[in-house]
Amino acid sequence: MKLTINPSFSTPTSSQSLFILVDSENPQIAQETYKINDLNSLIEATAFKASFNETLPLIGKLTQITQCTLLGIDKASEIKATKLAKIAQTIIKASQKKSKQISIDISALPVELHYLFALSITQVAYGYDEFKSKKNEFSLENVELIANESTLTNAQLNFIEAVQNGQNLARDLGNCPGNICFPEYLAEQAHALAAEFPDLLKVTVLEEQQLADLGMNAFLAVSKGSDRPGRIVTLEYQATTDQAPIVLVGKGVTFDTGGISLKPGLGMDEMKFDMCGAASVLGTIRALCEAKLPIHVVGAIAAAENMPSGHATRPGDIVTTMSGQTVEILNTDAEGRLVLCDTLTYIKRFNPALVIDVATLTGACVIALGSVVSGLFTPDDELAEEIIAAGHTSFDRVWRMPVYEDYQEQLDTPFADIANIGGPKAGAVTAACFLQRFTRDYRWAHLDIAGTAWNSGANKGATGRPVPLLMQFIAKRAQSNG
Repeated sequence: MKLTINPSFSTPTSSQSLFILVDSENPQIAQETYKINDLNSLIEATAFKASFNETLPLIGKLTQITQCTLLGIDKASEIKATKLAKIAQTIIKASQKKSKQISIDISALPVELHYLFALSITQVAYGYDEFKSKKNEFSLENVELIANESTLTNAQLNFIEAVQNGQNLARDLGNCPGNICFPEYLAEQAHALAAEFPDLLKVTVLEEQQLADLGMNAFLAVSKGSDRPGRIVTLEYQATTDQAPIVLVGKGVTFDTGGISLKPGLGMDEMKFDMCGAASVLGTIRALCEAKLPIHVVGAIAAAENMPSGHATRPGDIVTTMSGQTVEILNTDAEGRLVLCDTLTYIKRFNPALVIDVATLTGACVIALGSVVSGLFTPDDELAEEIIAAGHTSFDRVWRMPVYEDYQEQLDTPFADIANIGGPKAGAVTAACFLQRFTRDYRWAHLDIAGTAWNSGANKGATGRPVPLLMQFIAKRAQSNG
């Protein structure tokens, strides 16, 4: 979807549909610009108060524009970013099936919200119909934003389009069913991305024999229960750039039954979303390729399927990781940290400037934070501040959680160096503390997206988070490097 920004509405024929946001405290609209007949009398007669998300379609001879709708935002001085998505949803729902192009007058919005509103429009204009016989009738192609004053630039809109395409890829991969999206499928998607951007991407795929040769026994403890072999995929963006890379590591458990520690059947279909960390890494790499940011980034995907079988790992089994540390696997459903720990050791060969891993890691994080914010874990205060700021700018927010050394003792076991679970207390924290043991050689942050990677219920589906956050973080870094 193409976005543009203009200071004024040029001609009634330039758009099939027009939406005008109206401030309840200052409901002034440029009547001459839009040629709306006697608007003030109209508003008075219809009792349109411009309350939040209230709409007033203008029909007949009231305006020369074929389809024009006034959309209330209540008091512009008090509107929060949390409400922008609802406004965007109203607009997209009203127009996406019948308009190829729409215009939205956002002059009533505070200028500091223009960027987030444009981003919200792209995020709600998404549908997944890959496996439906009757396809969604989405026709919307162009969105013109109108504002007499705005800080938005075409460069920012191009960046938003890149983020949109990356986020949509992450959502598509997350929504793909487990009988299609195997570890090999994620590797194929990486190769397809490299074929599309051959001058920007270098892809390497490690197969299970190579993983065994490297001593990645924690990873293999998960993947060996499945008939589908695991893969570690790296995508190096701007590989020729002479700078230490940012490395993004994504958990890619393409379906998580829990293994021998089998999950309850109810809701298990949603465990196809357990690879959303990997999906967000692939989506971020796509967005980077489209945005062409001047920065060195490596994406690493730990792709495996967690299944119960005669080959599956048993609770109580002990494995030696690539780092040399031994792990007692007390619960095979705590598998994400097992595929990640070996991958976090492997990526040291890239000499990273910093590493961010992204994983649907713990139900405990969902209990703690719900589906509003992702959990952020890092011992690095400066890195935490950067990520938190990127989350606010992109409205893909995080909340910092502790990784104090005090929690490490919960992972003690008499039989190995470390257990893969730490008991019922602070489950999200002890999971992060487990990963921390494999990341002490570089700057590191962990994002637990178990509550934010997908929605359940009537609007079930992958969200593509935290692609906007990661892109904002990387863009800010690229700007600083420049």
